Amino acid sequence: MDVLGAWRAFVNVSDRGSFTEGAAATRVPQSVASRRIAALEKHLGERLFDRSSRGAMLTQFGRDMLPSAKRLVRLADDMEHEAERARLNPLRLAVPDICTVRDLAHLGAEALGNDIHLDFHAAAPAERAELVRSREVRAALTVTPPGDATWSVQLGLAGATDLPVAAVYVETLRAGRAARSSRRSRIWIQPEDDVPHIRDRMFRIRDAVGLQPAQVVVAATLTSAAAEVFGSADLLLCSVRQAEELGLHWRPIGEVHLARGFEVSAAVGDDAERVRTRLWHAIARCLGAREQDGGTPSRSRA
Repeated sequence: MDVLGAWRAFVNVSDRGSFTEGAAATRVPQSVASRRIAALEKHLGERLFDRSSRGAMLTQFGRDMLPSAKRLVRLADDMEHEAERARLNPLRLAVPDICTVRDLAHLGAEALGNDIHLDFHAAAPAERAELVRSREVRAALTVTPPGDATWSVQLGLAGATDLPVAAVYVETLRAGRAARSSRRSRIWIQPEDDVPHIRDRMFRIRDAVGLQPAQVVVAATLTSAAAEVFGSADLLLCSVRQAEELGLHWRPIGEVHLARGFEVSAAVGDDAERVRTRLWHAIARCLGAREQDGGTPSRSRA
């Protein structure tokens, strides 16, 4: 027996004094409403209505049961409303500020198709991790070394002019004796890559090949770094996707393989697993990750 459906039919019939009108309010045929109430009466062992040509009149037992029945129906309606609100409640996701509006819009659209309503919050790497810890967001795309990452994005060096080499070696930026007075080319590290497994390795290469400290620089913003590269011989440490968006010419680094690594972190519940498994490809596109860079959509983490 549909207990809730039976009590709902009982309330609607009692309010209207008619099985026909009560069934219509319950959005079921009259025969269904009648069967439900009859089954309820059998279950309770008492009649709820006196049925006559004048309509449906409550018995004393029916009048006694009506207040509790109305509370039950109201509670059920409230629970359905709360369930709908919970389903539509946005999952606030902290994302790298390198993600473009277009890519985030595509990610949001794909999420809606998977019954996930995303609300994006762009932030730097350290801030994204802190936002999860403080539960200001439900989940975040956090930085992790590539070997432990769900998504991996290869990094290289990009310049304003075409580079006639298969790879750029950092050591080639070392100035010769004859060029001491000329401006030395620099490598700009953007804020997204200001993390130990990328920044510190670039600094070690700089020192190992004899570059000046100022030749490998962490920029305040991606925009300021790109501005330095345009119209100069400077290079930007970036992904292939970013180089294409900026109109720069990209090459891998000769001395080392560098990559960004990303994972989904969540404050509570199964948010991380839902985002990771349902939106793997959309997030990969947003981050500029490629299959050959590493990571797999079937990868699962605790």
